[in-house]
Amino acid sequence: MSGNEMKYIKEAFDTNWVVPLGPNVDAFEAELEKFVGEGKKVVALASGTAAVHLAMVALGIGKGDEVICQSFTFAASCNPALYLGATPVFVGSEDKTWNIDPNKLEDAIKHRMKATGRKPKAIVPVYMYGMPAYIDDLMEIANRYDIPVIEDSAEAFGSLYKGRMTGTFGRFGIMSFNGNKMITTSGGGALICPDEATKKKVMFYATQAREPMPYYLHKEVGFNYRMSNVCAGIGRGQMTIIEDHLSHHRRIAKMYAEAFSGIEAIKMHTEPESFMRPNYWLSTITFETADSQRPYSPGEDIEPCGIVKKAMDALAAQGIESRPLWRPMHTQPLYKDAPAYVDGTCERLFRKGLCLPSGPCVTDNDVERVISILKDCVEK
Repeated sequence: MSGNEMKYIKEAFDTNWVVPLGPNVDAFEAELEKFVGEGKKVVALASGTAAVHLAMVALGIGKGDEVICQSFTFAASCNPALYLGATPVFVGSEDKTWNIDPNKLEDAIKHRMKATGRKPKAIVPVYMYGMPAYIDDLMEIANRYDIPVIEDSAEAFGSLYKGRMTGTFGRFGIMSFNGNKMITTSGGGALICPDEATKKKVMFYATQAREPMPYYLHKEVGFNYRMSNVCAGIGRGQMTIIEDHLSHHRRIAKMYAEAFSGIEAIKMHTEPESFMRPNYWLSTITFETADSQRPYSPGEDIEPCGIVKKAMDALAAQGIESRPLWRPMHTQPLYKDAPAYVDGTCERLFRKGLCLPSGPCVTDNDVERVISILKDCVEK
C-alpha cells in the first residue's frame, strides 16, 4: 500500500459513493487510459476474468465457436470460452518467452479451418509472468487471417514491447488487479478497448445489459461486472506508486539473475530480446539438472521434478513460499478433450520451473536468503 489509498476510500464514504460506478471509477479509468496510452479506452471491472469474458462477449463468441488459447497459463485465460459454450483450442509455447509460439499458432489456425470449415473467433495470447510474447509475429498472423486478438496482459501490467505497453496491440487487452498483481484494488480488473464506442458497449454488458429506459428493460444477457467506487479508490492510491513497484520487481529480478549467472544448474528467465521490457511480476527460474532434463512422454501425468520439490521444501522449511510454474491447460482434466497443438515445451517448463518471491514487500535480505538456499540445493 502507498498510504494514499485511504484518501480516496474516505472520499468515497464521505460522498456516499460506495456502490459500483462513481467518481473514483471514472478517475481510475482515466488514469489507466493515460498509463497505457495509444488512445485506448479502459473499463474498470470486477476481475481480470470478467474482462476476458466481456471481450469474448463483445466479439460475439458463442456456442459452437472455437477460441485459440495459450496452453501455458492460468485457467482464467480460457475458462470464459466455456461460459459462452465455445471450445478452447490450445497452442503451445516457444521456449524463449514461454508464450504462444507463432509457428504453432498458424498451424493451429490452418488445421482448425480445414477441420471445421471456419476460422477461430479469437486468439488469446498470455504474457506469462510479465514477459511479452513475440507480438509482431502473432499480430501479423492474426491480421492476415482477420482474427481478433485478446491480449491477456493480466500478469504484465507495465511491461513494454518496443516501447509500447502490452495489452494495446490487439482488439482488446486484459488487466488484473488481484491481490497478488503489480497493483491491486483488493480484487478487480480492467478491459482495454479500441475506442469509446466499444467501451460503451462493454459497459452496457457489464451493467446487466440494461436498456436506457426509466424502468428495467433487458433485450440481451448482461453481467454484474462493474468495479465498486471504493475498490477504485484503492486503485487510484496504487497508481501513485506503480513506478516504484515496477522498479522494485525489476531490481529483484536483476539480483536473482546476477546471483545465478554462474550456476549452470539454475537458469533465470530473462527477456530474450532487447526490445522486450518485462515487469518481472514474478521472478522465475528453471533447474537445468539431470533430473529436470528427463524426456517428457506425451500423455503422462506430469508433476514438478525432484529438484523443484526439493527446492520448495527447503524454502518452506525457512518460511519462504514458492510455487511451480503453471501446469499447461491441455494437461488439465477439465480440458482433456480440447484440441491442442503442442510439442512438449509447456510440459517441460512446468516440470522444471519455479516462481520465486518477488513482491513489493520482499527485501534484499529476503532475496539473499532465497539465493543461498537454492545454491545449497543444487550443490548438494
